[in-house]
Amino acid sequence: MQPWHLRGLVMALLQIVVRILLGFGIIAWPVQSPILRAIAIAVVVIAAIVWGGYDGIRDARAHPDPDDYADLTMRWLKAGLAAGFISCLVCWILGTFWINGLGQADFWVEMTAGLSFITLLVYVPAFFGVSVGRYLVRRDQRKGEDTDWSHREQSDADAPTQVVQVG
Repeated sequence: MQPWHLRGLVMALLQIVVRILLGFGIIAWPVQSPILRAIAIAVVVIAAIVWGGYDGIRDARAHPDPDDYADLTMRWLKAGLAAGFISCLVCWILGTFWINGLGQADFWVEMTAGLSFITLLVYVPAFFGVSVGRYLVRRDQRKGEDTDWSHREQSDADAPTQVVQVG
């Protein structure tokens, strides 16, 4: 199993659970639906930021040189696409056949607009988390470096240039 498969499946399951709970919440408390929607989006965004941050920290610790970092951009983009496709398909099936209140979007609307929205809802916060995680590790690594240049030894490159007379 590729690393993006696991991330995509877990984020899809989270999205499905959040949408089902949101559907039940909107049926129970219709006046509170804007607050419930904001909470649902916040849950998915926070999960993506935390997991992306964890990936960024692990990657930066494994590769001290930033040029050697793994390509987490594509990993999280693929995970976002997988999460969007799986969750939109499952939620459309559940909303059409079993659970009322889950949302009744047309299949193609769900699979284009919904997929795009969920892809970005996973990818952008996750990559923000990756960036923050890498930054935190690099900052800690730089704290250990010696930045005091006042006591360094002089090398030949630091010696004054001598004029050589020819001829």
